[in-house]
Amino acid sequence: MQSLVERFSAAARDAGATVDDPDLAAAAGYLVTRWSEPQRQYHTVDHLTAVLDVIDRFAGLAPHPERVRLAAWMHDAVYDPRALGDANERDSAEFAEGLLQTLGVPAETAREVARLVGLTAGHATGEDDPDGELLCDADLAVLAGDEVAYAEYTAKIRREYAHVPDDDFRAGRAQVLKALLELPSIYRLAPLREQWEARARANLERELRTGV
Repeated sequence: MQSLVERFSAAARDAGATVDDPDLAAAAGYLVTRWSEPQRQYHTVDHLTAVLDVIDRFAGLAPHPERVRLAAWMHDAVYDPRALGDANERDSAEFAEGLLQTLGVPAETAREVARLVGLTAGHATGEDDPDGELLCDADLAVLAGDEVAYAEYTAKIRREYAHVPDDDFRAGRAQVLKALLELPSIYRLAPLREQWEARARANLERELRTGV
């Protein structure tokens, strides 16, 4: 099984990176350090790995899976639970474009990875965007876990937002859940939708109803 460093290096090479292998490894190590920051409870290396695993599993559905993999690495590279709105996603997208260009990834590809990162703010994609659909579906795969896994996910989210009072957290979380439930489909790609849509909606509806 490839290490995370090897997975990042391979995706960067496939996307056109031109720097030497030690530089790619150093960039991967730096990203792992970011994903290991102490304020993170859910948005950790475990989440990154889970997203990458889904992308690998369904890579054939995307025309540019290497870009999707890089976007997965970058989509929460900047993560502050106290940030407002989509600041984390905007900052992560900007960070992604800059870092990838320093690794020799062509500017157009780096911009496209940054665009994909930005999609994770609302998980809404446009027409004919299979790369974006795979990234968003992979990021939301956790919603389709069994009841135990889903409860673990929500507990981690609450710990990440421990600074938010209970009433405010419940109100904000309810907005997130309703926005997801209002999407025409939580999962855009047919194979993922067929496997996960019903269970994800059941989980979201139960949390909205009971807080669990």
